[in-house]
Amino acid sequence: MSALRPLLDAAGLGLGIATVREPGPRPAGPAEEAAAASMPARRRLEFLAGRRAARRALRAVGLDCGEIPRSGRLPVFPPGRAASISHSAGIAVAVARAAGPDLPLGCDLELRPLPRAAARLVLREDEEGLLVDRDEPFHAGSRPTGAGWTVTELFSAKEAAWKALAGTGLGPPCLGEAGEGPQGLRRARPTGSLRDLRVGPTEDGLCVVRLRADPARAVRVRVVRVGTGVFGYVLGPSPGLGPSAALI
Repeated sequence: MSALRPLLDAAGLGLGIATVREPGPRPAGPAEEAAAASMPARRRLEFLAGRRAARRALRAVGLDCGEIPRSGRLPVFPPGRAASISHSAGIAVAVARAAGPDLPLGCDLELRPLPRAAARLVLREDEEGLLVDRDEPFHAGSRPTGAGWTVTELFSAKEAAWKALAGTGLGPPCLGEAGEGPQGLRRARPTGSLRDLRVGPTEDGLCVVRLRADPARAVRVRVVRVGTGVFGYVLGPSPGLGPSAALI
């Protein structure tokens, strides 16, 4: 995971990493303690790891942050601070930005590859041509230019984009909060699903994810491989389309 730091530095993002196995996890304040108190033991460790990762990401861009309460499932940061948190397989990761609090911010870590059969829960028919023609593990490293995408990569790109669009003025009020990890495939989202977004590749490891109902609302996402999993993160907004333009 630490190999991601140069990529995120180049994008103006700070990276924070934490694990559920770190000794002595404690809430950073009463709001975090109250939120964690009602959680099952495993979820509590994930929650606290995510908060540690967010504080580390903010410190990486020169910002301090105390406790991070939540509203629903969304973290609530103090003014001038923002981060996106993701969990997978006992690891929490977060990205933060030093400036431009209104810029879209989102990330998603998937360390357990999704099966090809999950495509129907992530994609619509007009996106299925993006998939690779095989269902097998892949190795860490940059994506081959021109290669197809795995279901895991497309899921991660959409999940990161969903968080970014839901967290800024880029998304309409009907866009609900993102789920956390592959379990979001099985949990009904309150106001939509990843299939309400459309993804299209632009270059190696980079894609644009647009809201189907309003294609001008879009973000650029980079997806990189981490072991047999992937990490997707939002680079920033994508130029909007004209009313007569086709989706990519």
